[in-house]
Amino acid sequence: MARRERVMRMSVELPLWRALTAYRVLTMFYAVGLFATAYDEFTRPWVAIVFYAVLCVWTLATLPRVANAANCTKRFLAADLTVALAGILLTRVADASSRIEDGGPTLPSIWTAGSVLAFAVKGGWRWAAFASTLVAAVNVVERGAPTRDTVHNVILVWVASIAIGYVVEVARASERTLARALEIEAATRERERLARDIHDGVLQVLAMVQRRGSALGGEAAELGRMAGEQEVALRTLVSGGLVPVSRVSEDAALGAVVRAVDEPDAGEETAGPVDLRVLLAPYATARVTLSEPGAPVRLAPGAAGELAAAVGAALDNVRKHAGPEARAWILVEDEPDEVIVTVRDDGPGIPEGRLAQAEGEGRLGVALSIRGRLRDLGGTAELISVPGQGTEVELKVPKASAAKAEQ
Repeated sequence: MARRERVMRMSVELPLWRALTAYRVLTMFYAVGLFATAYDEFTRPWVAIVFYAVLCVWTLATLPRVANAANCTKRFLAADLTVALAGILLTRVADASSRIEDGGPTLPSIWTAGSVLAFAVKGGWRWAAFASTLVAAVNVVERGAPTRDTVHNVILVWVASIAIGYVVEVARASERTLARALEIEAATRERERLARDIHDGVLQVLAMVQRRGSALGGEAAELGRMAGEQEVALRTLVSGGLVPVSRVSEDAALGAVVRAVDEPDAGEETAGPVDLRVLLAPYATARVTLSEPGAPVRLAPGAAGELAAAVGAALDNVRKHAGPEARAWILVEDEPDEVIVTVRDDGPGIPEGRLAQAEGEGRLGVALSIRGRLRDLGGTAELISVPGQGTEVELKVPKASAAKAEQ
């Protein structure tokens, strides 16, 4: 079944760009409104009118430029800041000197802060410091002297823009870290899934070829020896990492991007839950007894398939370690909040420490084929074994977690 790529895009910058877009439009209207209310006090109102016409056209025409970091280029930022600085300098030409000396607003007013904030969101606190310094210098030139109001406004713009720029840098670093962690998790889950499939199929076949070849002797013994070598090599590969972790997460202009490959579940196309009893029925043989409820045991398709595969892995261990004559019992319990499946055998049991040793040798039947599957479903797998008294594996799958895992 074909795999599909799932793309998760994360960005705390996008809300900032949206807020900046709204800020530029609102402050444009605010600046025009200030001019309209004080029109009679301007000595050369036609200069202000020309500037505001340019400002409105520029603001509305460049809205796509402040939609995201990719569109907001250095050339645009330079041109945008030039418009703001030109408006500040034109204030002395258009407005009365008395209003300027009394601390009257510049032509662009607080629209200028939007241009500085664009530098902050695009390039961080260093770019913000550069832009705000230029604005401060031009404000001092326009006022003729560093008045108290001018210094207050300059410091306010400095602090706000540098703080926002620093927050943006921290947010970008956090996004890259989170994206990297999600990719590592996705790669690890894929590696474990493939390791389970390999253990359930290829490794089992190689082990059988090795045993049968050794028993037959001759050329078959050589074939068995080669199969054994390949089994060891493949187990080492599985335990070491089948799926390499991707090199780096993308840090695109629209935010950090995480790409993960989803493998559709075997029962993905099934509409609604399936009856677990149907999936477990093939395991019932002359030496395997299946005890189940009289009513259907319904689970989500993927969860039911994984649980049945874990039961199959447990029975494989019975045949491999307890011998072909060992008997096994499967008990299915349908509780209100969870499904419990118990696999018990009458074999010799597992010596203490043997599971840890097997996992260290790359034999991951219990670690991946059983516990790994249950962990992915939000469930648990408990193994109880007493030497000489057989082994019992209890598999629990919460119904709520199993349904959530399908979404």
